[in-house]
Amino acid sequence: MATNLLQGTLDLLILKTLALQELHGLGISHRIAQITQGTFQVKPGSLFPALHRMEESGWLESYWGESENNRRAKYYRLTVPGRAQLATETDEWQRISIAMASALEST
Repeated sequence: MATNLLQGTLDLLILKTLALQELHGLGISHRIAQITQGTFQVKPGSLFPALHRMEESGWLESYWGESENNRRAKYYRLTVPGRAQLATETDEWQRISIAMASALEST
């Protein structure tokens, strides 16, 4: 079952995905579905504006290359500021998840 992404989750998932390897848009979408065990299905209408915004923020850079099926594709990779943003957002989401787990366990 697909789940709606919480605000800010998409950026973190994209950053984490690109920390592992450079990918084109469709590859990013597939990898996010894979690492979340299908929980998050990112549609192009959400993915590409996020990639564009993150590139403008300096967290990503892109280049044109050839995809697996010999088509022209735009590939994305993390920049040094993008790696710093990944660390910041990872810390933030870990704090949030601990707080939420604590709230849900309270009686």
